[in-house]
Parts: sequence; structure tokens; C-alpha cells
Amino acid sequence: MTSLGKAKQAKDRAKSFVAQKLSKPFRPSKRLKPEDFIEAREYIDSYWSKVERYHPKDDESLLGLPKPYLVPSYREKTGFDYNELYYWDSYFMVQGMLDPEHEVLVTGILEDLNSLFKRFKVIPNASRTYLTGRSQPPLLSTFIFDVYEAYNPGADWLKKNIEIAKKEYKVVWMGKKKPNERKVYQGLSRYYDFNYLHDLAEAESGWDMTPRFDRHALNYLPVDLNALLYKYETDFARAAKIFGDKEEEEQWVAAAKERKKTMDKLMWDRARGLYYDYNYVKEKRSSINSLAAYFPMWAGMVTKSQADALVRALRRFENKGGLATTDALPLGQFVLGSMPTQWAYPNGWAPLHFIVVQALERYGYHADAQRIAYKWLETNLQWFQKHHVFLEKYNVVSPEKPPLKGLYPSQTGFGWTNAIFERFCQDYIDKHD
Repeated sequence: MTSLGKAKQAKDRAKSFVAQKLSKPFRPSKRLKPEDFIEAREYIDSYWSKVERYHPKDDESLLGLPKPYLVPSYREKTGFDYNELYYWDSYFMVQGMLDPEHEVLVTGILEDLNSLFKRFKVIPNASRTYLTGRSQPPLLSTFIFDVYEAYNPGADWLKKNIEIAKKEYKVVWMGKKKPNERKVYQGLSRYYDFNYLHDLAEAESGWDMTPRFDRHALNYLPVDLNALLYKYETDFARAAKIFGDKEEEEQWVAAAKERKKTMDKLMWDRARGLYYDYNYVKEKRSSINSLAAYFPMWAGMVTKSQADALVRALRRFENKGGLATTDALPLGQFVLGSMPTQWAYPNGWAPLHFIVVQALERYGYHADAQRIAYKWLETNLQWFQKHHVFLEKYNVVSPEKPPLKGLYPSQTGFGWTNAIFERFCQDYIDKHD
């Protein structure tokens, strides 16, 4: 059989698998006891000191930052002994430590992100000179409000930080020409890279690599990015309300409303109950079902009927060990020589589980949120109990097996996995004990 024939056969098997999944009810994972988590949580608590760095001055390609920060992982004598701060990793890594004990570290990491923007007029992918040509999914305004709610630093602090986020929003994400040619179609934005290369723009998405963009990321308006920008707009409206500026509040509310209207027109598929990335060059939606569809729900921009549809659509992604990043193996994964796509079925990732669980909680689907959080906790815990490490990602279809590899070797540690595990323990184990 030819390679094309094998690929078609594999694709048919994947479609059959999804059809079977959609016909079966899901059962929540068994209830876990707080004592089951003690060893894993102690490991996580002791791990943070291994990934904390402080580099106040530039050192060759490593950029200096004013405060200590966290790196994703630490393994000696490998090509992945990180020393640089990453944008969206940093946001997710602090989710397990929004407490008084970690206030200095958490607020310092936010200060580091702000310092990078002040210096380069972009928050780079990471604090390396060679990574300043692109950014990562924008979470600055959300980070700011998380710190504001956790530590109550006051209105003056909020105003100073929100002004930086407004500049990042305007300069980077709403830019219309190089070096920030991102706002490209009907007021919506795309991922980008200064070198104008599709694969590097895909790296800005954080999903490197994924079948979502068909290796043409510059041609797509990503649903997650534009939902994040909607979140910026509503955060700016919220800040204006705190400051008593009614006129500015109304301007940001109107901007968010217009973005939602355009996203619903271009990206919402009522029949399938999901949002899809939009190829503005071909003027058509992507056909890839992915968890990016839940960023609008997380951002609070969906209606009740859309939320109901998105919850029903979870069956496409939910597996024994949690949520797969896409709903089935895409055709490209079966073609010899194609780009490995680790942000796809059967892999599940901590940040996406956090986004989906928060989205469900926001709209009142508490039982669904708890079920998914428990599945993810159990997958993480069982791997830790057997191998004594946490992974960057997991195989949620067969949790006992390693995850599908990507462009680089699978990492252990691991910053955002540890953090979301701890956060889910706080939200679903400690509070329900």
C-alpha cells in the first residue's frame, strides 16, 4: 500500500474512533483523597528552587531582568537546561503560588515581563536576544488582575501596570506594519514573527507545532489569540470602571463587543458547536477541532447557548486521562516526513486544561469542571507515582504510555504542569476535603 493509501486508512480509523467516542457517555474519574497527593505536592514545592533564576544583567544572549523568575524545567547536561524566562509559561507557573508566601516572586515575575516590554516594545517569546522577533500568547492583563486580586497592591499600582498592558495591546497585537504586522483582517489579529516565516509565527502561538494552521500560521486569525485580546479589552474596561472613567470604560466595552461580533461571524460554527481558526487569505474556517475553541468561553465572551454547545462538544476531546488538544489524529501525522505536531491528539497539556476548567467554572458547569480536573490530576499523579517526575505533556488517550513527541524531546519537571497540578489540588482537593 502507498504512503497516501496508508494515510487515508489511518484517517478513516481516526474518524471511526471519534464516532465511537461520541456515542458513549463519560463517567467521572474516581474521587481522590488528599493524602494521595502529599508526596507529589512536596516534590512540587521543593522543585521551585531548582527552576528559580536571577540574572540582573545581560549575559551574551541571555537578557537581564530586574527580579528573580522561573524557568520551565531543569535537567543538567541536556540541550534544554533553561535559563530564560518565557512569557506564557510564566503566567501558568504562578497559578499554583498566588499566596502570601510567594508574593515577592509572583509580583517580581510580572515586573520582569513589564521590563521586557519597556525595553523592546514587545514581551518576547523568552528573555533571549534571538527570541525578540516574536512574542507568545498575550496574558499580561490577566496576570495583572490575578496579582491585583491576590495581593491588593492598590489603585496606583493597577493603573501603572494596566498602562503597560494597553501599550502592549496597541503596539504589538494591534500593529498593522512591521515589526508588528498582526492586525490584518476585519479588526482581528494573527500570530506573527519579525522574519515573516509561517513556522516562527506558529511558534508565537505557543502551539509549536500544531495541525491548526496547516504550516501557514501567517494566513490564520487564531481563535485563542483574539479571545485573549477580547479579555484585554474587558480588563481595560474593568480597570476604567475602578478608576471612575465612564467614557473610557464604554470605549473598551464597545471594542470588545465589536470583536465578539466579528469572531462569531467568522469563527463560530453553530452546527458543530465550536469556534475555529479562520484562514483570512482563503476566507474560510479551519476544519481542525481544537481546545483553542474554549478560550472565548474562558474570556467570558460566549452566550449561554454557545456555552451549552461548547460543553456538549467536550466529548470530542475528553479521554480517559483528560482532554486531548485536538479531537483525533490529523492526516499530517501519518504522512512520512511531516512535521511532528505535539500540540495535537493524543497529547494533553496543563495550560489548556486550566483554561477549559476555568471556562466551565465561569459559566456554572461545576460538575464538568471537577470531572476534567480530577482526570488530569489522576493522570499526572499516576505518572509521578511510577516515574517520580512530572511531564511537560501527557498522552491522555493512553495515560500509561509516553506522550507523542514533538520537534524537541519530551521534557520532565515541569513548570506549568507542576503549577496547574498544585492549583487543581487547591481548588478541587483541599476545598472538597
